Amino acid sequence: MWSLLPLRLAVVIGLLAWLTIRFADEQPLPDWRHDELVMAIPKAGMGTDSKFEADLAELFAKHLHVKLRLLRLSPDEALDGLNHGRVHLAAAVRSGSNLALRFSSSYQTLDERAVCSGPLASIDELYARHLAVARDSPQEWALRNARERFDDLRWDPLKGTSAMTLLEQVANNRLDCTVANAEQIATMRNFYPDLEQGLSLHAPSALSWAIAADGDAALLEEADRFFAEITGDHTLHRLIDRHYSYNERLNAVDAATFLGHVRTLLPHYRQWFSDAADLTGLDWRLLAALAYRESHWDPDATSFTNVRGMMMLTEDTADRMGVDNRLDARASIMAGARYLQMLKEQLPLRIAEQDRLWMALAAYNQGMGHLEDARVLAVQSGLNADSWPDVKRTLPLLSRSGYYEQTKFGQARGGEAVILVETVRLYYDLLKRLDEQEAKLAAPRGLGRKLVNLARGKLGLTAPRQ
Repeated sequence: MWSLLPLRLAVVIGLLAWLTIRFADEQPLPDWRHDELVMAIPKAGMGTDSKFEADLAELFAKHLHVKLRLLRLSPDEALDGLNHGRVHLAAAVRSGSNLALRFSSSYQTLDERAVCSGPLASIDELYARHLAVARDSPQEWALRNARERFDDLRWDPLKGTSAMTLLEQVANNRLDCTVANAEQIATMRNFYPDLEQGLSLHAPSALSWAIAADGDAALLEEADRFFAEITGDHTLHRLIDRHYSYNERLNAVDAATFLGHVRTLLPHYRQWFSDAADLTGLDWRLLAALAYRESHWDPDATSFTNVRGMMMLTEDTADRMGVDNRLDARASIMAGARYLQMLKEQLPLRIAEQDRLWMALAAYNQGMGHLEDARVLAVQSGLNADSWPDVKRTLPLLSRSGYYEQTKFGQARGGEAVILVETVRLYYDLLKRLDEQEAKLAAPRGLGRKLVNLARGKLGLTAPRQ
């Protein structure tokens, strides 16, 4: 009987998959006005595209006062979903790229660049290289646009992939050339510092949301109103800043050094960061990112201003947190985490969670008084004192006499606080993405065991005796 298990298991899984697809195809879309909005966004990967689009879609669903269901699809899958009535909207589609679609107003314009596993001196050199892109992606449409100037340009359009996946293949010398936008390349260069920056195709992608040709025009009108609203109140600017502003703060040497330290140093302190996270509720990867920015995970680090240890505590902060020895790595990590959480709790609860976190990091660097001075300057400048993208514009002003003379706490190196926050954000993002990669590598084995156990139960089988 056991010899028949693989065949029976394959039949069951195949039948379930077919029924799932068939059932999904036959289900009508819910009413987006009252019930649920179904949107296709880019597949999750090492880029920020998926997270940015997810946040944007969440805001739109709140604008409509409906529930949101997100489907993470490749470009060709999203197009298929629109054409077969499985999604209302598809995000991150190049404006005007398909006559079978209708488009909202554009919300982001990105430079599309050709990237190869070796240096690329001119676009003409692509004629002799193997070039591949995701089918029906903004990158393929950029190539179609570029072919008006480069008649003999050819490429392979690949189904079911993404620009980030292909960039990773180029970085690992498994693919000769691809096309990706500048933000995707900047993100990937943090993981692969030797990856080329590429050459612009001079065919930027203006990204929009799309509906099918026979889709509800009223939904596009709502999307246009939504984009006008979040552009006017700077919500869109803040969202783009949150996801992309810190991407290019590391040079190749910094990125390579960080990745090396993740492998060699971080494992020695990982448990202590986890303990501090359990104590404070902060993400251990954020605490590790802050510690790396402060000391490069060196428990004996000392600065010229006499801040010391893994979390670079001042004497006053160490006393406040009850730390006798600032060079005790575990004590430093626990104290630094508690201090950061204390600063975060001092900020008004009306401030969005992420903005509170970045402001708390700025206060960790320059003190809460100087942060409050910067928030006051933001109000005086007509900016939003509860928004990190706005406050980081006024923090550097604290070093200029025309500004700090008007403040309560005086002169400060506010620009250093901005650099610290944005660099910590980048290290934090890198650590999260490395964690995601590890989880993906580990998932198939666990999933396989679950599928086998599920199939055995469905077939009425028990595990063989040992």
